[in-house]
This record gives sequence, structure tokens and C-alpha cells, in this order.
Amino acid sequence: MYLSSSSVSSHPLAVYGWDEGWAAEFAPHAEQGFLPGRVVRVDRGLCDVVTPAGVVRADTEFVVPRDPMKVVCTGDWVAVDPDGSDPRYVRTLLPRRTAFVRSTSSKRSEGQILAANVDHAIIAVSLAVELDLGRVERFLALAWESGAQPVVVLSKADLVPDAVTLSYLVKDVEASAPGVPVLPVSARLGEGVDVLAAVVSGGTSVLLGQSGAGKSTLANVLLGEDVMTVQATRDMDGKGRHTTTTRNLLVLPCGGVVIDTPGLRGVGLWDAGTGVGQVFSEIAELAQECRFHDCAHGTEPGCAVRAAVDVGELSERRLDSYRKLLRENQWIVAKTDARVRAELRREWKRKGAEGRAAMEAKRGRRG
Repeated sequence: MYLSSSSVSSHPLAVYGWDEGWAAEFAPHAEQGFLPGRVVRVDRGLCDVVTPAGVVRADTEFVVPRDPMKVVCTGDWVAVDPDGSDPRYVRTLLPRRTAFVRSTSSKRSEGQILAANVDHAIIAVSLAVELDLGRVERFLALAWESGAQPVVVLSKADLVPDAVTLSYLVKDVEASAPGVPVLPVSARLGEGVDVLAAVVSGGTSVLLGQSGAGKSTLANVLLGEDVMTVQATRDMDGKGRHTTTTRNLLVLPCGGVVIDTPGLRGVGLWDAGTGVGQVFSEIAELAQECRFHDCAHGTEPGCAVRAAVDVGELSERRLDSYRKLLRENQWIVAKTDARVRAELRREWKRKGAEGRAAMEAKRGRRG
């Protein structure tokens, strides 16, 4: 029943992303009489799940793990109790294809899942304030690491005074986002919305960004109606209140679904080494030409990365951003991996010894 292509395409959950792959994953649970469903909202141990029988409210008590990375999240596919069960429970989560994860703001070594089974990570960046390319690179690293395709949307493009300035802003972001579509969009004027709708149609997209970036406005314009509440941003810094307080999965008329998320004040990396490498792919390519394989791209002789900076092929800002994200990612990994912690300690000791030797040599020359 769940495996034929005709039944999959006509399945009530097809508009939510149900396909042959999910049908195959769910087959063992179907034999037990459970219903398939997709989580459209999570709230305090309960979640709204859309099933072939409609949206049901289900308790997550049986799928509360010790690992916070495995908690039920908006976008998850699950097995829930059949009709007639009271109360309804989520019985199991199907394996995730992708997951957008950041580190928590706490001092504990934990990750927080923001959205599951996402095809496109739409990073909203407001042009009402000065571009922060470092923040864009941070979001991109997490997006690539999630397994989704990042897309940068430069929202509120109508606030840019002229087309030439807008083109420069797009080029600046494109230089910081290799391999990523960069779309200037004005939801107020409707400009660029058709391009964005074409990108997100047919899959699952998540809207990400700071408060005031215009995520809820973008969601509304894609939905064709005012579903998400929108509030004005502050004039002094362009920031807004958290108009979205939960992650909601909504069906788009153009096809596909979108998950709107609350504004993110902190975007900590979480084991995103591959994502960082993808964001800074040109630095990774240059590093292959360095004389030393473990070159830190500082004062080492034969450093191809420093040479590119010296001749203007690579900006100092971008190299600094690369180093910062690498250090942060290494630190978060070290908090959960004893082997990495030991390597870090050895590296710190080596650098400390080199620094002391350099100081002694300097004092010797002065003497």
C-alpha cells in the first residue's frame, strides 16, 4: 500500500513531501497499524502532526531521548497512533535525511535542531541594515553541514537607493557564498518573489535569519496570504521582536512546504567542519599549494593563502572569518571529543613553546 508509486503520488501527505523513500521507511510501522505523519509544530512535549486523517495533537512521551539531537522537531516524519486512540502518541521518528543544527547558548556541549528533512535553507539577510558578511558565512556553514542547499535572500531590497548599489551588495554576498544563489527580494513590491517561489517549489524549505530580517513577511508572500504575524523593526538597528515564537511548517501554493523559524540571536556552530570548508572553498583550494600541509596561513614560508591576500586575490576579512569559524568549530567539537581535546592541548603547548623560544631569541638579540 505504501510502496507503489501511484499510491505515493496520490497519498494525502504528498503535498507535505511524502515520497517513495518515506513510504519504504514507514512500511514496517504500517504493518503495526500506525499512521504516517509529518510534524508541523512542536510545543511543550506535544506536537501537531499532519496525517492522512488530518492534523492530530500527539504526545511525545515515548520518543523523549537523553540526546537533545534526537528530540522531535518540526519537519520530522513520524509514526503515530491510529484513529480512536486517546491520547495520541508519537511512537517513533523516521531517520532524518537532513537536519539544521546549531550549538545551544548554554555552556553544555549540546546541539539544538532547528528543522528536519529540509531541502533548501533560505537565509534571510535584511538590506535595511549594514551587511554582516561574517554572519552570512556562519549561517552558510551550518546550512551546508545540514545537507540542505543554501539560498541567500537579500530581503527589503526596495530600501536600497539604486540598482547599482544593489548590484554591488549582491556581488559582495556572492563572493562570500560560492555556489549559493543570492536573490534580492522586495516582498513589499513583489520583486524577486517569483524567482524565490520557483527555487522553493517542490521541496521543504526553512527560513532562517535574525529577528527583523523579514522571514515572516517572506513566508506570507510565498503563501499568498497573511498567515504569519509581522511587526515593525526598530529604526536604530533594524532588529525586530520575535514575531514567530515556534517553528511552523506550512504548505505553499507554488508547491512544497516552508518552515518559518523564530529570529536567531546566536548562531553557534555545531560540528560544522565540512560546512566551513564549503563556504571557504577557495581558501581550501589555495591551501593545497602551501609548502606545509598543516600551514596556519600566518607567517609560514611558502603560504599560498597569504600570497593570495598580499596580491589582493583574497580579502583579509574573509581569511579572518575562516580562521574564526575554524577555531570555534574546533572548540565545540573538542567539548564532546576527548581525542580532539588532547590534540588541542598538544597544539597549544607547541605554540606556547614556540612563542617562548621566539621571545628568548628576541631578548638574546637585544642583549
